[in-house]
Amino acid sequence: MIFSKILNHWYSNNKRELPWRLTKNPYYIWLSEIILQQTQIKQGLPYYESFVEEFPTVFHLAKANESEVLKLWQGLGYYSRARNLHSTARYIVEELQGEFPNSYNGLLKLKGVGDYTASAIASICFNESTAVVDGNVYRVLSRYFGIETAINSSKGAKEFKQLAQTLIDTNNPADYNQAIMEFGAVQCKPQNPDCDICPFNTSCIAFNEHKIHQLPVKIKLSKASKKFFNFLVIISKDKKTILEKRKDKGIWQNLYQFPLIETSNELCFDEFQKILKEMELIKHYDFEVSLYNEDMIIHKLSHQHLYTKFWIVNIENLMEEGIPFNEIHQYPVPILIGNFIENFNF
Repeated sequence: MIFSKILNHWYSNNKRELPWRLTKNPYYIWLSEIILQQTQIKQGLPYYESFVEEFPTVFHLAKANESEVLKLWQGLGYYSRARNLHSTARYIVEELQGEFPNSYNGLLKLKGVGDYTASAIASICFNESTAVVDGNVYRVLSRYFGIETAINSSKGAKEFKQLAQTLIDTNNPADYNQAIMEFGAVQCKPQNPDCDICPFNTSCIAFNEHKIHQLPVKIKLSKASKKFFNFLVIISKDKKTILEKRKDKGIWQNLYQFPLIETSNELCFDEFQKILKEMELIKHYDFEVSLYNEDMIIHKLSHQHLYTKFWIVNIENLMEEGIPFNEIHQYPVPILIGNFIENFNF
């Protein structure tokens, strides 16, 4: 089809040089695709390079402790990706003798691998003609064909996948899939796309009908919930503090944080001090408390906004589970905690 020929020609002249484009090793392709889920290339590239250096094969990744993987992932967000990455590496090594499934259907059985990732690996590594559909592809197809079906609806997911499948270059699915994703990232950008030099501008419905900024269509999701987090940064005279591991499912599972008091609204100093005096962790100590940040730090996640205060709690000496200041950087923590640790300069 002429669409795929034009796209492949554009790609051959405009593609960026990226390390995962120099290999068809499924481990590296899988690693790059998991890292780049919900992450831009400029942010994900350093993480990819760090993972390849630290874990050059799936066997190295499988052998690692989860905390090592989470620490290397720190700051990238959506930590379930890192946990799934580690879990899948262990499964591939222990159950599949280190060999990745070589088909779309087989790849779909891996934890953390959905339609898009399975399609990418199957086409790039095994030349299977299965089309990728990610945010870039949704944008390109919705604009070019003037499709107003919401991309975050079940109907939209099915419609765009079927369309993408009819367009794929069956002779070279690897380059075609990478081409359409690259085109969306570089040319048909969300804001200020380069329509004047676009090779599709004469036939693009959105361009010709002045609908570029109306497409793709997305259903508005429910408003993010608001939570109030109060972290206790316990400081002892023998230079120790406390970090706790989050074990419940949800945000930051298996990451470490300072002891947390979550409330339904912002607390003033007196209210917080009353809570501290009843808190089992420190009620048997003499302590002094002060507020580190007068203005709440607002940490925005996809489904919730965390209004955060860090309270400095000075005590004499900690119990045995206290962590020496010089060891605090070894623990995998959410970026919110990581930023505080850097700024506080333990």
